Amino acid sequence: MHKSFRHLTGAARPLALATLGLAVAAGLALPTGAQASAFQLKEDSAKSMGRAYAGSAAAGGDVSVVANNPAAMTELNGTYFQADVTAINFSATFNGSAHDALGRPISGGNGGDAGTTLPVPAFFIATQVGDRWHIGGGLTVPFGFQTEYDRNWVGRYNALKTKLESLDATLSASYDVTDNFTLGASAIAQRTSAELTSAINFNMVGMGLVQQGVAAGKIPAQMAPALLQQIGALVPPGSDGYARIKGDDWGFGWQVGALWKLSPSDRLALDYHSRIKHKIGGTANFTVPDNVAYLLGTPTVAGLLGGAVPFTHTTGNANLTTPASATASYWHQAEKFGIGMDLSWTQWSVLKQLVVNYANPAQPATVEPFNWRDTWFASIGGDYYVNDRLTLRGGLAVDTTPTRAANRDPRVPDSTRKFVTVGIGYKANDHFEINASYAHIFVNQAHVNGSTSSTGDVLAGNFDDYGNLLSVSAQYKF
Repeated sequence: MHKSFRHLTGAARPLALATLGLAVAAGLALPTGAQASAFQLKEDSAKSMGRAYAGSAAAGGDVSVVANNPAAMTELNGTYFQADVTAINFSATFNGSAHDALGRPISGGNGGDAGTTLPVPAFFIATQVGDRWHIGGGLTVPFGFQTEYDRNWVGRYNALKTKLESLDATLSASYDVTDNFTLGASAIAQRTSAELTSAINFNMVGMGLVQQGVAAGKIPAQMAPALLQQIGALVPPGSDGYARIKGDDWGFGWQVGALWKLSPSDRLALDYHSRIKHKIGGTANFTVPDNVAYLLGTPTVAGLLGGAVPFTHTTGNANLTTPASATASYWHQAEKFGIGMDLSWTQWSVLKQLVVNYANPAQPATVEPFNWRDTWFASIGGDYYVNDRLTLRGGLAVDTTPTRAANRDPRVPDSTRKFVTVGIGYKANDHFEINASYAHIFVNQAHVNGSTSSTGDVLAGNFDDYGNLLSVSAQYKF
């Protein structure tokens, strides 16, 4: 029995928001989508997606550079408006098993398909205000995802629903230092919101309270076996509750970029997007079954908790930083075709750990490790000009993952991805242009080597993922 006590150490904290803490940590620092590594989204340009984002900041003629490299606005002569929308469809299915902190199998299925289909909009406007100056504004979604598993799946204590979205409002300006060299800068306001749910393993919570009482000297060790047996009878395995949190915050950042016209046919662009710090604040709500409510109300448990009431409505906050990124983009322009390359770096290593603080005194701060690593995205693609009005596009890309099997969890069933894209563009006249693109994303199998919930429940297995993207845009030049 003492061995069991040691095994339950992870559940020995005052447990009111322990499950919520894991949800915040896994969800806010988060997640999965089929579009880019972790929860990053590149989907703000149908034209660029058609060539797998190769030449994204150097190809010209794309108003999305307002948010991707402000210096490239120098290629937009006049006033432009552009609207893009991308339908992101991704699939994530699990195959594996789970057990609790005592090694007992957890019942349930594999969770169904946790993926979904979501639209990602983007809007841009840019105008030339002098011989050398351009300004622009954009609304984009640089980070976002949603996953949702069946309510009774084996990993329900790790995750049920995870939804995160960041909305950027960007104001940009560029200045032509010379005829061949331009600098640009942006100010960015970012609103990040999240909704997270998970089940609570109250059987392990009850056993953890006994462990807590023994450790604090409030329960004699010789009484522990009988208490554990009573709790097991009153709150047997499968006595689940549910935690749900919602939170949001505004943060502010910046961006700088440069564009070199190396020759009449060749352009090179560099861009750096800063990290943005958030303090996510929100509320937590709990569903507690009757047998658990009875247990929490007994004098013994109330004494262990010092009179505090766990699993009640409370507030909480967690510091979150969305990562910095840097991109090098090259484009070669010929009469009948254009070809480009992109290389991007994302600083996911800022996600070392997440500390969650709570307003309820019964719920101490929770520290959750992530230890993510930086990622690279590389692409090559191009355009073929059938005639003055019709353009065909294609591209290939690879995007590495910040997670490993040892630190991967069901909120982030992410792995390295390969893109294959095609696209088409049509100029109706000198003022109006439409573009459409499709991408299929092949995802390496995502191994999970033991994702552990706040109550010590361990999930292990594999995720099989894939994604489809369909994007359309309209651009008007005034």
